[in-house]
Amino acid sequence: MIDVNKFESMQIALASPNKIRSWSYGEVKKPETINYRTLKPEKEGLFDERIFGPTKDYECACGKYKRVRFKGLVCDRCGVEVTTAKVRRERMGHIELAAPVSHIWYFKGIPSRMGLILDMSPRALEEVIYFASYVVLDAGDTPLEKKQLLSEPEYREKKAEYGDRFVAQMGAEAIQKLLQDVDMEKEAAELKATLKEATGQKRTRAVRRLDILEAFLKSGNKPEWMVMDVVPVMPPDLRPMVQLEGGRFATSDLNDLYRRVINRNNRLKRLLELNAPGIIVQNEKRMLQEAVDALIDNGRRGRPVAGPGNRPLKSLSHLLKGKQGRFRQNLLGKRVDYSGRSVIDVGPSLKMSQMGLPIQMALELFKPFIMHELTKRKLVTNVKAAKRLIDKQDDKVFDVLEDVIKEHPVLLNRAPTLHRLGIQAFEPILVSGKSMRLHPLVCAAYNADFDGDQMAIHVPLSDEAQAEARLLMLAAHHILSPRDGEPIVAPSQDMVIGNYYMTTEDKAREGEGMIFANAAEAEMAYKDGYVALQTRVGIKTASYKNKPFTDDQRDKIMVTSVGKILFNNIMPKDYTYINEPTDDNLQNGVPDKYFLAKGQDIHEYLANAPLVPPFKKGFLSDIIAEVYKRYKVTITSELLDKMKDLGYFESTISGLTVGVADITDLKEKPGIIEEAHKQVALVTKQFRRGLITDNERYERVIAIWNDAKDEVQEKLIEHMDIHNPINMMSDSGARGNISNFTQLAGMRGLMASPSGKIMELPILSNFREGLSVLEMFISSHGARKGMTDTALKTANSGYLTRRLVDVAQDVIVREEDCGTDRGLEVTAITNGNEMIEPLYDRILGRYTMKSVFDPETGERIVAKNVLLDEEMAQKIVDAGVKKVTIRSAFTCNTEHGVCERCYGRNAATGDQVEAGEAIGTIAAQSIGEPGTQLTLRNFHTGGVAGNDDITQGLPRVQEIVESRNPKGKATISEVTGEIESIEENPAEQTKDITVKGENDTRTYTLPITSRLKVAEGDFIHRGSALNEGSIDPKELIRVRDVLSTETYLLAEVQKVYRMQGIDLLDKHVEIMIRQMMRKVRVMDPGDTDVLPGELMDINQFRDANYQTLVEGKVPATARPVILGITKAALETNSFLSAASFQETTRVLTDAAIRGKEDPLVGLKENVIIGKIIPAGTGMGTYRNIKPKEVTVAKPDQAAYTMPNASIREMEAQMKRDEN
Repeated sequence: MIDVNKFESMQIALASPNKIRSWSYGEVKKPETINYRTLKPEKEGLFDERIFGPTKDYECACGKYKRVRFKGLVCDRCGVEVTTAKVRRERMGHIELAAPVSHIWYFKGIPSRMGLILDMSPRALEEVIYFASYVVLDAGDTPLEKKQLLSEPEYREKKAEYGDRFVAQMGAEAIQKLLQDVDMEKEAAELKATLKEATGQKRTRAVRRLDILEAFLKSGNKPEWMVMDVVPVMPPDLRPMVQLEGGRFATSDLNDLYRRVINRNNRLKRLLELNAPGIIVQNEKRMLQEAVDALIDNGRRGRPVAGPGNRPLKSLSHLLKGKQGRFRQNLLGKRVDYSGRSVIDVGPSLKMSQMGLPIQMALELFKPFIMHELTKRKLVTNVKAAKRLIDKQDDKVFDVLEDVIKEHPVLLNRAPTLHRLGIQAFEPILVSGKSMRLHPLVCAAYNADFDGDQMAIHVPLSDEAQAEARLLMLAAHHILSPRDGEPIVAPSQDMVIGNYYMTTEDKAREGEGMIFANAAEAEMAYKDGYVALQTRVGIKTASYKNKPFTDDQRDKIMVTSVGKILFNNIMPKDYTYINEPTDDNLQNGVPDKYFLAKGQDIHEYLANAPLVPPFKKGFLSDIIAEVYKRYKVTITSELLDKMKDLGYFESTISGLTVGVADITDLKEKPGIIEEAHKQVALVTKQFRRGLITDNERYERVIAIWNDAKDEVQEKLIEHMDIHNPINMMSDSGARGNISNFTQLAGMRGLMASPSGKIMELPILSNFREGLSVLEMFISSHGARKGMTDTALKTANSGYLTRRLVDVAQDVIVREEDCGTDRGLEVTAITNGNEMIEPLYDRILGRYTMKSVFDPETGERIVAKNVLLDEEMAQKIVDAGVKKVTIRSAFTCNTEHGVCERCYGRNAATGDQVEAGEAIGTIAAQSIGEPGTQLTLRNFHTGGVAGNDDITQGLPRVQEIVESRNPKGKATISEVTGEIESIEENPAEQTKDITVKGENDTRTYTLPITSRLKVAEGDFIHRGSALNEGSIDPKELIRVRDVLSTETYLLAEVQKVYRMQGIDLLDKHVEIMIRQMMRKVRVMDPGDTDVLPGELMDINQFRDANYQTLVEGKVPATARPVILGITKAALETNSFLSAASFQETTRVLTDAAIRGKEDPLVGLKENVIIGKIIPAGTGMGTYRNIKPKEVTVAKPDQAAYTMPNASIREMEAQMKRDEN
């Protein structure tokens, strides 16, 4: 066997008949499979042991030789080689055909490869191959032409007329001869000459033919190999036959298909031997051709061959195709052992890096480790005894189990795995019961809840896998989301309400105004009942020795609450004291207003001081982000655990409950509703009198009811008690929002119909009063549509993610600096006056390409090539800078990836990205993961007539990344200049816009209803939209340049996500758009070897031109092409990656003809062949590092004390050790 990690690339080609024979271990001559009496394979049949190898390990068919010692011997009695049975998975056979047969992929595929080489139409080919017409092979001196088709009567007529002066044949044999006669070099030269003057259809056809001919010439494949004389037979264990209960057999469809081929082939041989009449032989040859077609691709031509129950048989092509095919089912996704799944339950007492593993699961998962340890400790003598001990569940086993699972991380995965945080590592803790316990804070990353969700668990086996799980995948390390760099683990629900409750302040609570010497004293007073959590008290600032107070503040008393003193106890010792939920407090410390000067009366201060708001969910998240920035992983994880424990504890203490009495009645509601009814009646009256249109009436009625609902909501908020539990829940961000409360206590308001249009009939009741039958019907109507939408959205979004991953899977950080001299100029993204993405978000974590100067003073704020952190980015924004030129993936010169400088900061760690990071996959997941949150519907523009619906949500993202013609397309100007005139043409319902450029003037005709973005006298640049709508990127790239198109697409994607409140980093979108722009179409080949009209990778095109320029010849010219992600994924250099994505047979057909070589640079192709992926620790740079002994932390602290060292620091350390 070849070691997969040793080879560099993999090639696919057409197999010649001799090649097929060289693979084979013998010819299959009989259609029999096995003898039904003895159940032994038949000789020369499809399962013959002499051809394919023994069915039992080291045992020949007749049983003369048994045991390993006869290995390699061929039995003199039965002719079977003594070897392992698994050779039956790799040994092939062959069938010698009595007549050549055409390969269906090459004549039937689109475009027909045979047709292009022979310059014949696929229809003509079909007539010849299936014996409907003769084709002239040699016209001799007759007026007939070569390749001319003759029907049966015509052939007889011509035969009578010319006798043997011409040769015509039918069937694949004739095609084979024609293919052998093709002089490819001569044809290619003629086509190149034709191309110089040809245009239109003729040129297109010539380009396609030349492409195929060049492919054959370059690859060394011969065209006649597309017609087969020999059919290879697949190894029998890949098309098994098994006995079922009741003596029947289940067999792979392929055996039936092979049987048909062998039967027809044998019948044809016999007919030829008997010199049967031509018509009978012809019919048999046609049937053989159809049998081979069905074997290769059943159903591609005509009706598929069906098995029992009229089910079409699965052919070789079907084995490769689709989700259940070889590629996606067995090569890209395999089932693994050492895995299990179970329902998850909450584990509130776990640490961030732990999970609860049921003992029964642990015994099974860690069985080999336990057996090893039992034997090592001499508790048992052999493996068998160890197994018995485990099955008996002896006490010794549990002692060993505890030791085995210590320091052995496990991986937990929840489907659907939408982003990399869907698989994280934990240290297992044994628990009773049958459900796995999950830490409540990691639920957000997994999108898990405890209503019956299940999760899968996997055990990393090798030392390297365990080390990677612990260092790179431990849940405690994944605080930030790779999508936007914001914390993904933040307290929620009970934890939020607990912290909210304890940081709430109240007036006149017991012990108000007490002053404590330190935190411990305050805690004691609280425990003894002298003060409550909400009591406002004073504390000596000097007692906090490590906290950053100013010298002035240190001598004073700080006014805070008991709850806040306890809350601050969990914070890092030297972290700012948090007294109010503001960014100012987090960044700059406690404001001076909370400090009492010496001698100032605290009671007097408290009487006038307003209550400070409690800490809500968003603020807790801000605290975590800030702590992470300062202290990194370890301390943040500890803080999160403490915040969780405190939250749970305090929410229990608070005794927060919800009862029906908490939903208060609103006295003003009937009055508000009555007023609304009056206004609606007035509007209806105006409509009846013809003063307003039906559309206006509808708009006004909707507005009236919306205003009424808002008024009810405002009144509710006014009367709301801040201690109302429902209010506390929604205000703190623990659960629900104000609109839920309005529906419970106010009114439900207007509902949407399934079409998305708002119904005029409002629901006046609330849930406390109960809904009437009609109201119930109206409200469930739209809600049901919502449910079906969600189901559809999930599928759509999942498919989008799959395409995104496929197009970007080979984008990896490959070097430190690509040395580019180009950058991307960024400004804030706006939509009219609405801010979509501020400049701060766009420059944070990126490298500057040029120095940034203060627009007023001209002073340099940041030098070039500097990584912008929060402080610098804020400085740039505060200085009033509007444009910054940064390094970007758009302008990166690295092949098959991006360099560290052009990528910038890794959002998930907050540090500079490291070589080996699979940023393409991360980008795809970051764009795809929130896909389910995007709306599926197109956004309606409030029923305004004449404006096309502007697509929004998921459909818009698909429109952009698939580079489709957008709905509601805008017209763009092709010249830079001034709008000379705008004229309306009522008769034709159009508007004419004239743009006067420097050299030419253009007039654009738009529908009269379109809303213009320009006015007379405006100066516009080419590529600017003249009316509202989406610009077609294909037009933009033609009129402007690549960078402008990329920038436009980036802004468009951001608009969709940010409008839905989803933050997404630019760099992820940049990588995707860059992958869409990798190709150019050759216009003029110059003196290079490239073909006109060929689609080439931009780097290959540059290389070809560079070589030509060096030789002083004329370079080729090309224009950039934008491909949709599906097309881009199929056009990749890796045929393995493309074949496993979509259109498997087409990709393989094309790759075989071209003799394509897969360089194995992406991730998918390496997974397919079982080679370690060239990303992360699998990169060449990291593969050669030898492990060194290191000191290990003590078991109880092991979870958190993982060094925050980057891989680069570790490498440096290793180098120092070596020296």
